[in-house]
Amino acid sequence: MTRTLVADLRSHLDETVTVYGWVNTLRLQRRIQFVLVRDHTGLVQVTHLRGGEGDLIEEAFEHVTIESAVKITGKVVDNPQVKLAGLEIVPERVEIVSAAEPKLPIDENTGLDQRLDWRFLDIRRPSQHLLFDVQTTVEQAMREVTAEEGFTELHTPKLMGTASESGSEVFKVGYFDRTAYLAQSPQFYKQMAIAGGIDKVFEIGPVFRAEPSFTSRHATEFTGVDAEIAWIDGVEDVMAFEERLLQRVLASVAERHGDAIAEHLGTQVVVPTLPFPQITMADALAKLRATGWDPDGSKDDLDPEGERTLCALIAEETGHEFVFVTRFPASVRPFYHLRPDDDPTVTESFDLLWKGVEITTGAQREHRYDRLVAQAHEKGMDTAPLASYLDCFRFGTPPHGGLGLGLGRLLMLALGLPTIREATFLFRGPHRLEP
Repeated sequence: MTRTLVADLRSHLDETVTVYGWVNTLRLQRRIQFVLVRDHTGLVQVTHLRGGEGDLIEEAFEHVTIESAVKITGKVVDNPQVKLAGLEIVPERVEIVSAAEPKLPIDENTGLDQRLDWRFLDIRRPSQHLLFDVQTTVEQAMREVTAEEGFTELHTPKLMGTASESGSEVFKVGYFDRTAYLAQSPQFYKQMAIAGGIDKVFEIGPVFRAEPSFTSRHATEFTGVDAEIAWIDGVEDVMAFEERLLQRVLASVAERHGDAIAEHLGTQVVVPTLPFPQITMADALAKLRATGWDPDGSKDDLDPEGERTLCALIAEETGHEFVFVTRFPASVRPFYHLRPDDDPTVTESFDLLWKGVEITTGAQREHRYDRLVAQAHEKGMDTAPLASYLDCFRFGTPPHGGLGLGLGRLLMLALGLPTIREATFLFRGPHRLEP
């Protein structure tokens, strides 16, 4: 039995086809039975004129339940009165493959937490299924760009013998007779690859953060998009790469899914122009304080309110949804961020904000061993656990920089979703480890 997708039915008019899917809606009238069947490509109306006693199709439709898995074989008929593509299927055979229980645990009015409990049912909805089509396009576009620009895709370990970066907010796991840690970032491994002579490194993979955060943009496990580039002239090279990457990604999403996103989610995908606006952290703080943000002048970093306000101000000035915030103070950045000679109190680093949310952190890295060790000591860090990382800088490491981008946040903002929990297949947070 050959399957025909609902999206392809128009090319099979007056032919007998078989559609596989789920029962979406039932309207069982006295003379006619209308059944809407849904697959991952759309909905089709199945119209059956009741035949009375002995009518097996009538009997099947009379007892089938919503969300039952079915196979419908019938003739594709042109019918302009049908709102769904102006066609319908007149059934010749109905097979109930797997009946759903009569009472569903969720519907369109169910709250998010309960929908996440029944995520496999939730993502049957076209608006939710669309997420994974878009995610596939996003990752494909990213791999196209990185391949064109000569990147090597690596898969770094997620089990680490020492806690990465600051050592805080890591998950500890038993590892035979010792403790291991789930990787917060592939940062150190990316730099190890750069030291190994791989000029450009790219990875899409899981990241773990033991943060007890309950915001709309935090998760304890998420998918990170990481890149590292050797032989850069400055951090601007990294920022320019991300501009090219995101422009291609959003152009691909708009082309392939723009209409569906507008229909199901009411969001318009805007392809950004290049270059993105930039503002230093010092100028950003001054601009924000002029609006009344941070009235006591004590903040040296942006909080979520500051990010939202800054994006709104930049959008009003430039019409652009993105903004790079650059030159963060060394006090709020990791020890391995490079500090410029003209002002060692800041770093050659950036955050990329989109629609009021930080989606990327990036920087030029310090590639000189002595300075790297000194900056670690300045921050009060014990360098002994970092020995294998620091060794990478003892034998000639080129100037390099890179970025880490959260895939879930990118999808959340591209699709206009209210929370990262809806931009993830199976969300993980402080209180969620199921399903």
